[in-house]
Amino acid sequence: MVVLPFANIGGDPEQDYFVDGVTESLTTDLSRIRGLFVIGRHTAFSYKGKSIDLKQIGRELHVLYVLEGSVQRSANQLRVNVQFVDAESGAHLWADRFDKPICDLFEMQDEIVSRLANALNDQLIAAEARRSEHSLHPSALDLYFQCMARWNKGVTPAHMAQARSFFERALELDPDNVEALVGIGAVDVTRAGFFLADGRAFCRGRGGLEQGDILGAAACPCSRIFGFCLIVYQTRDGRHRGMRARVGIKPEFGGGPCFHWLRQSLYRTRQRNRGTCTQGNALVSRDEGTYRWMTWVGFSKLLLGADAEAVVWFRRGLNSNPNNPIAHLDLAAALAHLGKLDEARASTNKALALNPTLTIRRLRSIPFSDDPTFREQGRRVIQGMRLAGVPEE
Repeated sequence: MVVLPFANIGGDPEQDYFVDGVTESLTTDLSRIRGLFVIGRHTAFSYKGKSIDLKQIGRELHVLYVLEGSVQRSANQLRVNVQFVDAESGAHLWADRFDKPICDLFEMQDEIVSRLANALNDQLIAAEARRSEHSLHPSALDLYFQCMARWNKGVTPAHMAQARSFFERALELDPDNVEALVGIGAVDVTRAGFFLADGRAFCRGRGGLEQGDILGAAACPCSRIFGFCLIVYQTRDGRHRGMRARVGIKPEFGGGPCFHWLRQSLYRTRQRNRGTCTQGNALVSRDEGTYRWMTWVGFSKLLLGADAEAVVWFRRGLNSNPNNPIAHLDLAAALAHLGKLDEARASTNKALALNPTLTIRRLRSIPFSDDPTFREQGRRVIQGMRLAGVPEE
């Protein structure tokens, strides 16, 4: 794909450096996306200020996608418009607009680029998955995009089974495909972590993630699940190691700060990390995976006994994507602790409709951390689920 120079609406020459900086930084961040080749900035900037048909640009540069946009500044407001276009047909695949009050320009530039890169990652996955569905002989990379597209639809038994199947097919085509190996492990750990399977799936998945880690797959998005394993399922030392090694607070990974919040909730340090959590949410606010991070923030609140705040976060996540049975279940526990039993039981019913196998026994079978604080918090969550009518067996 190519990122065309963003247009400076209004023509203020003092604004050019900011607009060009957004284009350059976005080109750099997008080039890190798995399987994506991004045309270099010098070639892209040769089109600056020119009115050329996007399909012609696609033919000249041999790219499938074009990203174009504009930046407009008023006295105290900045508006950014973006369009993601299919270079073969000229069809608009995705468009968005957001407004920001003007503050520190470099800080704004970082946030704009991070939000766009997160959103575009998901849009590229969806576009490539649609394209590869029509291929008679899909490559391992085609199958990878289909895996991630299913993953982004929501953590339900059907979506996870489809994602695992695509990863397995990718590994059959390319036995040395580390990302497919890590992907299978990530699916299994996610199924266990979201209570779609028992502890055996977690053990299988963790083995695959550890093998991928040895083979150097730390840059793979799915490998971040290994960091989650170290944070939640192991000892205090493991949680610190997982945080540093896999989910550090990086602008290109909006979920990192939310994982940081989850880790710190184990030590009851809620106030110190309130800003971190907000930072993470800002970075992923337009990410298709936003619902996952909102669920983790809600879960952290629930662990800390901040039930009313947990309800807000769970509902925000479910508004983003309702195909998340564990969020319905955690919401039910929080509502039960608030004494809202009718709402709690309604939320339990929604969780069971998405995954009828959810039981207290299954929840207790997952090998969670041996940390006594976490275990105490976990018992309180289970108590709330019992009050909300989650079946024992």
